[in-house]
Order: sequence, then C-alpha cells, then structure tokens
Amino acid sequence: MERDQLADFLRRRRTAIRPAEVGIADGPRRRTSGLRREEVAMLAGMSVDYVVRLEQGRSSRPSMQLLGALARALRLSDDERDHLFRLAGHQPPPADGAARPARAGLLRVLDLLGDTPALVVSDLGEVLAQNRAAVLLTGDQTGFTGDRRYAVHRWFTEPAPHTGPVPEERAEHARRLVADLRATAGRRTGDPAVAGLVARLRAASADFDRLWVEHEVAVRRADRKTFVHPRVGRLLMDCETLVSPDQRQQLLVLTPADADARERMDLLRVLGTEEFPAAVPPR
Repeated sequence: MERDQLADFLRRRRTAIRPAEVGIADGPRRRTSGLRREEVAMLAGMSVDYVVRLEQGRSSRPSMQLLGALARALRLSDDERDHLFRLAGHQPPPADGAARPARAGLLRVLDLLGDTPALVVSDLGEVLAQNRAAVLLTGDQTGFTGDRRYAVHRWFTEPAPHTGPVPEERAEHARRLVADLRATAGRRTGDPAVAGLVARLRAASADFDRLWVEHEVAVRRADRKTFVHPRVGRLLMDCETLVSPDQRQQLLVLTPADADARERMDLLRVLGTEEFPAAVPPR
C-alpha cells in the first residue's frame, strides 16, 4: 500500500470533480474546490473520519469493497479505478464473473436522470449501482453476495416473496431471463464464470434446466413490467436498456407506463425511504 500516493490521488480526484457531476447542488456560497470530504463520505457510505485519514495517509489498508465505493463516489474512469486499487495494495477486480464496478460514464448518466429510476446492471444481472429514485422503487439491490447477486439465480432458487411479482408475468419473465443469459453465454463462450453459473442453476432448478435446453436467445433491450411496492401498490413501468461498448454493463431506465404509475411514483418520492421495507420488483 502506497499511503502517500493514495492520499494524494484521492485529494486530487475529490477537488477535481464538480458537485453537479454527482447530483449535489453547487450553491453561491460554496468555497470548496470540488467535493467536500463529508460529501465523499456520504456518497461512498463511509465515515468522514475515515475519508480524512485516507487523505492524510494515516488509514489502515482499505478493503476492495471500500475502494469500489470510493471509485463510484469519485466517478473514476476504468484506468483511474485500477490505479486506485493498485495504490491500496490490491489487484484490480478482474473482468470476469465478479463484475467490475459500474463504468464512470454510466454513473454520470445515472446522476443526470434525477427523479427517473435507473440502475447499472452487469450482463449477468448483478445490480452495480442505483440512483435514489431506483432505490425508492425497488429497494437497495446492491447488497447481495455470492450467486444471489444475479437476478436470474434469485428468481429460480428462492421462493417468491408474498408482495410480488404479479403472477401473470412470472412465466414470461422467467423465459426472458433465461434467454438473456443464453445470449450472454454466447458472447462469453468459454468463460468459466458464466459456465459455472449456468451449471449451478441447472443443478439447482428444474424449471431453469427445462428452459435452458430450449435454447431460446433474446437480448433484453426493452421491457414492460409491473412492480409491487409495499406502500404505493402496483406500478406499470417501461424499461429501456442502454448497453456499454463492451456489452458487459447496461443502464436500465424505468419510466411510468401510464398515468396511474406516474401518480404512484410522485407519491413514492414524497414518502421517501423511511419506515417501509424494500420493494419487490419482478426479478
């Protein structure tokens, strides 16, 4: 771990980023060049004291999880993110089944979408980042570990929660999940991470195995799904997908499909995230 170099890099990246780039208002009385330390701490989900110690070269070795959070908070490019990991004494996350952090460009678009729910998702269905509107709608989807990170794995191996998804969409949604995974497996032929996930799913779920052998292939580009929220009920949402150049990550943008869904989304923004459990979308 190169503490002095790490501290210098973090300070310079913090002062170089504009508050508006991460969705923070840049008021007329602002004197700080770039972000404040407390703003970085808020965005990264860590204490201000730890950010201070990192920037002063007094911290213990940060974990890869903390480094990933800092990379997202500071909107680092792929090269900058890899440099951050190396300065901290870690090898950068490999471009395999353990999905790399969300791309900086997709994170910037995520910030610009404001009140429109949006998520950055890997090609295996792991949610890498969400904006506040998406958290309000779906709950925090970024905390899963192991195979539970992948939506297709949760769908076929866990009981459906009592709050949703709606029964009439389940069969078609399952078929789409498998067809999309088949397309990913085709793009990443020979990748042990993809092959391993498929093998574990075939062993764990007869329903998945039945759909897999049908060999349907369909990349998910646009979709319409019903979300069941514990406070505002059903919301019919349209989902549009923007794909990164390497096809490893996608930006999913969710917009209300009708007037009723728009009204429920407006109500959800007023209610905020307090005092209700995570929402359950069709996975």
